[in-house]
Amino acid sequence: IILNEKLHIFGMLGCVLCVVGSTTIVLHAPPECEIESVTDVWNLATEPGFLLYAAIIMTVVFVIIFHFIPEYGQTHIMAYIGVCSLVGSLSVMSVKALGIALKLTLSGMNQLVYPQTWAFAMIVAACVVTQMNYLNKALDTFNTAVVSPIYYVMFTSFTILASVIMFKDWDRQNPTQIVTEMCGFVTILSGTFLLHKTKDLSDGLSSSLPVKLSKHGGENGYNDSEGIPLRRQDAMRSS
Repeated sequence: IILNEKLHIFGMLGCVLCVVGSTTIVLHAPPECEIESVTDVWNLATEPGFLLYAAIIMTVVFVIIFHFIPEYGQTHIMAYIGVCSLVGSLSVMSVKALGIALKLTLSGMNQLVYPQTWAFAMIVAACVVTQMNYLNKALDTFNTAVVSPIYYVMFTSFTILASVIMFKDWDRQNPTQIVTEMCGFVTILSGTFLLHKTKDLSDGLSSSLPVKLSKHGGENGYNDSEGIPLRRQDAMRSS
């Protein structure tokens, strides 16, 4: 609405798919575990499973930054997006922990006295700066219509994986709920790809008409393909 863009039929279908997929995930989401302080989140984040995940993520990120990006950053889109997505999964977990701390603080239980709260805040700042840096590089180097859907898919996938490892969401769900959530996720991905793949469809249709017209007649009244005046052509047809 703000950009005065017109949504064609494929854009509407993509929006509907995104809404349906999001609704499906929300309706079948697992109940949140009871957390009484930020130290509970810190204990979840320092369990061996999540520490192993974080160590693998950081190792892969450093390998991509120092080995692959200098050589392949300008030609392979996955280099920049890989860093953004991997670091993003850690930033979402830290943001969730920081949000829980702020919510408890506003409800009367001050969490700012715990050093874990400030540790999560510093992790969030570092991750967000890294994400924005490499996401901007990706957008400057590659087409936005290609960057956005790939980044969305990878970022969301790694975030779900990190949440499952840290909060053990699937332990409180039955197989039917898990399969339904995955179907909702695939539905959102389908809608996102449809939106980005067809977002220029209406512009292409509207811009194709002047191009075709310019092929038949120039500004000086000549047919560019045949090199003879259009008026002479009309006279020849009438005769």
